[in-house]
Order: sequence, then C-alpha cells, then structure tokens
Amino acid sequence: MRHRRRALAVGLAVTATALVAAGPRDAEGARGHPRSGPPAHTASVPGEQPAPPRRALGAVTAPVRIADAATVRLLRPGDRVDVIAAEETVTGGDARVVARGARVTKVPEPLEGASDGGALVVLSVPRATAARLAGASATARLAVTLW
Repeated sequence: MRHRRRALAVGLAVTATALVAAGPRDAEGARGHPRSGPPAHTASVPGEQPAPPRRALGAVTAPVRIADAATVRLLRPGDRVDVIAAEETVTGGDARVVARGARVTKVPEPLEGASDGGALVVLSVPRATAARLAGASATARLAVTLW
C-alpha cells in the first residue's frame, strides 16, 4: 500500500510539474479566464493605438495536500502560510521550507470516506514554487506555518 501511495504521489507531482511548465506563456492569459478591458488587438477610441498586452503576474493556484488535517482546518482564504517539507531519513528527519508567504485561496471540504490522511488546501504561488511544491509532495510530508 505504501509503494502504491508513493507511486501515485510521484505521478501527481510529474503531472503538476508538466502542467506548470506547459502553462500559457503569452500575454493573452490563461484559457478560460477572460481578460478585463478591450482585447489587445482593438483600439478603444478610433485612431488610438491598441493597448499593449498585459503580462500575467506569474501566480498560479496549486492544490497541496498537507499531512495534518487539523492544521488545515485552521486556515481561511486570504491567510499567508509557509509550506515545510519534512522528509524521513535513516538518520532522522530533514525539514526545509519549499514555499514562503503563499496565499491560501481555498480550503476545500474533505471528501466523505477519504481516510488517506491529511487535507487539501489551494495556494496561490509563483510557477517555480508550484513546481517545488509538487516535487516535495512526492517525497515528503508537507506542513504549514501560519503567518
């Protein structure tokens, strides 16, 4: 069972990393998220130059499974957290911070009958941090500290 969970975690980490790497890179923004204001190719006033395309801020939403479900229940949207990865080793444990000041965007309700431990939280983080979170979740238990 433990190997199956680890294989599932590795698969999810690889998928998340691929999604982050393959995300939209143009100025039009993410699919399904309309831009506000007029499109970049149209002028708002006749004879006026089109507005330059806006750059995305680079933040993505990253669902993260935190090992301690009771800690997740303390979180609310808008909270800022640090995410810590704790790895078990033969000589003890090693912990490192993988995300600093991540903004909590959502705390989903736990699914009925889900007893795999931990709880899900959705964070807004830069793309590079999302990739680190996905990689860390495959090999370590994740914890949060609330600011």
